[in-house]
Amino acid sequence: MKISRIKFQNFRIYKGENEIKFSPNSVKNINIIAGRNGFGKTTFLTSLIWVFYGKMMSEVEEKYRRDIKTAGGYDKYIKTLLTRDIKADFELNKAVSPILSIELELTDILIPSIPCKSVVIKRSYDLKEDKEDLTIHIDGLENELTKEVGFEVFINDFILPREIAKFFFFDAEKIVSLAEAKSKAELRNLSKAYSEVLGIKKYEDLKKNLETLLTKLRREGADKKQLTKLIDLTAEEEELDKLIAYNKEQQTNIEFEISSVKSTIDSIQEKLIREGNGITLDELQQMKSERERLKHESEEIKGKLKKLLDLAPIVIAGKKLEQLKTQLIYEQSSKNASTDLQLLKKELENYIKLVSDKLLHFSLDEKSKMQFTKLLQEAAVEKLSDNESDYSGKVLLDFTEEQFRSCIAIFDNIKGTFASQFNAVVQEEKNNRIYLSKVYQQIKQAEARKDNPLAVKLRNEKQAQETRIETLNIEKGKLIHEFESLSIRLASVRKVLSQAEKECKLAETDKNKYEVTENLLVKINQLIQRIKEEKKYSLQKSMMFGLKKIMHKDDFIYDVRVNVLEDVMDIDLLDRNGTVIDKDSLSKGEQQLYATALLKALVDESGIKFPVFIDSPLQKFDKYHSKNIIKEFYPAISEQVVLFPLLEKELSELEYDYLKPNVSSVFVIENQSYGSCFKPLPVEQLFSHLKEEQNVYAN
Repeated sequence: MKISRIKFQNFRIYKGENEIKFSPNSVKNINIIAGRNGFGKTTFLTSLIWVFYGKMMSEVEEKYRRDIKTAGGYDKYIKTLLTRDIKADFELNKAVSPILSIELELTDILIPSIPCKSVVIKRSYDLKEDKEDLTIHIDGLENELTKEVGFEVFINDFILPREIAKFFFFDAEKIVSLAEAKSKAELRNLSKAYSEVLGIKKYEDLKKNLETLLTKLRREGADKKQLTKLIDLTAEEEELDKLIAYNKEQQTNIEFEISSVKSTIDSIQEKLIREGNGITLDELQQMKSERERLKHESEEIKGKLKKLLDLAPIVIAGKKLEQLKTQLIYEQSSKNASTDLQLLKKELENYIKLVSDKLLHFSLDEKSKMQFTKLLQEAAVEKLSDNESDYSGKVLLDFTEEQFRSCIAIFDNIKGTFASQFNAVVQEEKNNRIYLSKVYQQIKQAEARKDNPLAVKLRNEKQAQETRIETLNIEKGKLIHEFESLSIRLASVRKVLSQAEKECKLAETDKNKYEVTENLLVKINQLIQRIKEEKKYSLQKSMMFGLKKIMHKDDFIYDVRVNVLEDVMDIDLLDRNGTVIDKDSLSKGEQQLYATALLKALVDESGIKFPVFIDSPLQKFDKYHSKNIIKEFYPAISEQVVLFPLLEKELSELEYDYLKPNVSSVFVIENQSYGSCFKPLPVEQLFSHLKEEQNVYAN
């Protein structure tokens, strides 16, 4: 599937009609759209998300959800997509009818049961009518399938599911969030996206439907008293779900407001410094950069400390931990020994039989033979008893081989490097605190004189904002406490509800349905587990292959391990010794390489043929990794790749020379007083055009 053309009409900075035509090519699959900051590269990506998903774009990425919320809802947000001049003209003259629209054409598209050459999707909004419209034409005509399933569903099911769109439209600098996911909630969200990409979600949806059917069948057999109880419990469950969802929304809003207030404080601080000392902008920027670096470093140190503190209860256990290790080693040895004892018993039996057979050749009476055989048997029993006595303790834990190794690894870590790591992190935190305090002191000393009226006003405003942050943090703490309490109540209600459903007697007519559904649920669970295991190893292999191609450090990452536990999926990077590499210890460039390899693996494993759009390519990469990314990653990630580089910063002329053999078309975004437009260029002339433009500005 490829995009052959995109037409913009009054979409933000793209005033009027602007069309861009690609030249899909099976050999040269890369398209370049270059432009300066603020010329419309990110707007281009937003337009694609909007044309595909409309009001559902908030489900694609958190950024769009925040933007829509800030605007006051989707109905108000859509008005912000209209070019400002056009909107202003309409407000002055209601006679005009401003239209906002994006139209794109897809070719080489395969739709089951519908052979076609192209699909044209157009989403538009009429400001005068305050109405949004979506049309889909297949080979120039409307199609009954699209009408029957609905346009939005058709796009989601046959073009690109919105849950995984962020893996095809992404900011290369921001994808490090994939590498930074640590909390269970973050990993669970990523796991949902992985499930969709890897094709597991449809089976999980089927599982949920079967579970819902079982619940329905059980409830249909309830008597009047049981039914009343079930209705009450279900109502309580729904109410708690709503309260938890509202609580999460409030937490998100508070976090967003805290971020906004901090930005305001920084702005006030900048004014205070400039007002008081006449400090240069460069000096001001250096102080701000140092403060932010130390604050970021402080958060990273806290993260390391939190990880180490997670092991603290185990360290405190002390002797109990030693006892646990002894018990585990005993049980593991016992398992191995039980096999050895069986072999020994078999060998002794064979030996006694062999000796008894040999005795037949000697002229001994029957009684002597029997006595001799009895002595051999007693000796064998004594030998077996001696071996069994070595493993006479009780099996308390019965851990698997993998669980045993994990526990021993934790024990060895605590005994070996834990103390030195903990002391190093504590010292690092202390040094960071001292340096940060010095920077804050320097900023404080740079503030304006107390008798300066403007400085006094700014200082008071800053104090008010800092007080607001304290209030917001208190509110957030209360919400977190409330969330935990609600979660406990919800778990309790669900447990009681599940028990109440089990007590309901099935109606005779529903027994067969229930048994069939239960059997199907068992099979679907087994199928999901099998698919997850298969995809797990396939993803590991694909990721390792990608990392080896784009990383220049040989054997820095020796192996990749995908962990699947219930609804959480996480990925470990391993060194040559099998030790997990802390992703926090990776540089930003290495984190981006990891996330890039993960994206490539997910796109490959998804089997979805869709163009990949990459904003800010080559951010954070040194020249060695950039060369690997250009030669190994971009040409292979998809049949059509569209890059939005900032020339000479995110893509140098030398790097472009590496990329050029795979480039099919080049465009630059030019900005005039009326807005931005696309200018096609020959592939060879991209940087010569840039130099001409620089000369014009220089003169």
